[in-house]
Amino acid sequence: MKNLQMYCLSLQPDHLEMIQKFGYTPVGLGDEQFNKEWLSDKKKNNISKKNKHYGEYTFHYCLWKNNVINHNKWIGFCQYRKFWVKPNSVIRDNDFSCLNNSVLKNIPSKLKNYETILGENFLLNQFRFMKFIKRNFKTMLFKPELWVNKKKRNIKFHFDMWHGHGNLDKAIKLLEHEERKDFNDFVNTDVSFSPHNMFICKSKKILFKYYESVFPWLARCEKIYGLRDLHGYGLRRIYGFLAERYMSYWFKKYTKFKILKIHFKDISEYI
Repeated sequence: MKNLQMYCLSLQPDHLEMIQKFGYTPVGLGDEQFNKEWLSDKKKNNISKKNKHYGEYTFHYCLWKNNVINHNKWIGFCQYRKFWVKPNSVIRDNDFSCLNNSVLKNIPSKLKNYETILGENFLLNQFRFMKFIKRNFKTMLFKPELWVNKKKRNIKFHFDMWHGHGNLDKAIKLLEHEERKDFNDFVNTDVSFSPHNMFICKSKKILFKYYESVFPWLARCEKIYGLRDLHGYGLRRIYGFLAERYMSYWFKKYTKFKILKIHFKDISEYI
């Protein structure tokens, strides 16, 4: 019996057939017109108008506030160009049937004692050195230890480099007191995180506890960054990027987690 409901998020209505072949629940985001076979972030209580700033989280908000989930299966999230795959899968990217046979459709029994599944860690200190200098020259200039100590090129350093110096510090100050210190320690010591806002939860209870933590925080962050004057990819989706780091921290702190591989393949190429 199938024990996983996987929501597959897409920006393109013509992805419907392929997503359904996976056995996944199609979720349409953005400004395109999606038919009734798609779920969306626009149901009743929603923040869909914030999608270009929140990314996937406008759908997460809709799940939470409208209490959409009414089953006891594992709950997962993937994207039209990023998929969870079975361990040891060998995928021929020009073959849709091969991808279809490789994507995760059930949670194996050997993972039954875990509570969440996260993606393989994204290492932040492995970029080419010139990219660090180009994106964050002032910080590199005044902190010479960054030149020789890769451990100093942590989540905080990376966020400053791509999403505005000091923006993560400002956001951390708005966290609930019980999370503030631990999350600050996480971003200042870890040099990797689980990326893409992709995760799988064993239960609705765990998922909603996460939502109850992340969404009030993001709402408070809007008082700093707003929604109008966010320009360039690094700032326009800042709420999604903040949530991405927090997601990795929160699930690793509060749940027993397992790391699985995420495979990159844009299904638009099969059309």
